[in-house]
Amino acid sequence: MLNDNKQESTVTRWRLILGQEAEASLAGYSEGGQLHLTEEEMIMDSALAAIYDETGGGSSSGNSPAGRGKGAGTGHAALNLSKWLGDVRSYFPEDVVSIIQSDAMERRGWKQLLFEPELLAAVKPDIQLVGTLLSLKGKIPEKTKDTARMLVKALVDDLVKLLETDIRRAVTGALNKRQHSPLPSLSGLDWKLTIQRNLKHYDRERRIIIPERFYYFDRARRSKEWTVIVDIDQSGSMASSIIWASVIGSIFASIPALNTRVVVFDTEVVDLTEQCANDPVDMLFGIQLGGGTDIHKSVKYCEQFIEEPKKTLFIIVSDLYENGNQAGLVRRMRELRESGVRTMTLLALSDEGKPSYDERLARQLSRDGTPCFACTPALLPMLVEGALKGQDLGELAKRLGAS
Repeated sequence: MLNDNKQESTVTRWRLILGQEAEASLAGYSEGGQLHLTEEEMIMDSALAAIYDETGGGSSSGNSPAGRGKGAGTGHAALNLSKWLGDVRSYFPEDVVSIIQSDAMERRGWKQLLFEPELLAAVKPDIQLVGTLLSLKGKIPEKTKDTARMLVKALVDDLVKLLETDIRRAVTGALNKRQHSPLPSLSGLDWKLTIQRNLKHYDRERRIIIPERFYYFDRARRSKEWTVIVDIDQSGSMASSIIWASVIGSIFASIPALNTRVVVFDTEVVDLTEQCANDPVDMLFGIQLGGGTDIHKSVKYCEQFIEEPKKTLFIIVSDLYENGNQAGLVRRMRELRESGVRTMTLLALSDEGKPSYDERLARQLSRDGTPCFACTPALLPMLVEGALKGQDLGELAKRLGAS
């Protein structure tokens, strides 16, 4: 019976994947030669059919609670979009919801429909959707702007919660654990050094170390000990990376030990440090996706904020398709490295696959000591910690699996 149930479940999954046209072919694999969808499965089938069936058909039963639908875009289907969004969020896992929403906009042209406040409020905020909103923000009607802002804020809040603890721990771990303090503090106990220095006091009978002395990290926070510059390419292909980089820049700005600058560029350079520090949502709405790319101009602008090169971390977020002075860019980055600035180029900052980028320029920069690699947001805290500690970022990136 268990095997029969497993086979029935497998057949049903294939039916949902392949759509109504595959029902006749799959029916022979079902008990009794007939394929029966539950009420929940009929809703799922109708929701998927609205996006992926070329005919725009719905459930085979014709009485799906979601309705048969007539494709997406205008008329009756547009009136039911809010219900469709609710069904998708109710019956599919979160990661699948993001994919379906993205496909709905790309395959069925539903972007304009998302400018209705009641529809936008029903959407699950995700990176792709927010990227689309930012790229179209100039077309968002006045009545929808507040709803769009709330959706972007919801995503930003989620990303901050996801990253803030790890980034703070990485920065404080790199900056505050270099010196030891005579002041005892349980939270600041250096376990590794304490054990190493007290191994000679190991009690073999009791099988424990009896420490003669404890060692504590100096947990005092020093204001503006390091300068971190995040230089972000705002060309259209970098949408996901821009969102992640903006959130990470805002977290850097909230750490007292860091003097953080956040700059965005296309063919012009815009300093968004103040907006980033106060509200990363404001910063995102200040970004203009699209346009050309002049990385050299942005690096030249950022140089003015480097007061102590050996206490500066410079992060470029770009696919390196440079339309400006490429030779000048290579020279400036080499000079920054030679002065002691710790530099890295993130070709992409996202959970997506390997990005498209200018491989020749990436190799040039890497040869001069600026490693270039794609990085998931989860790995960035460890890379930042490694940079602040003076580790070889190229080797560290390889060990961590950044590509």
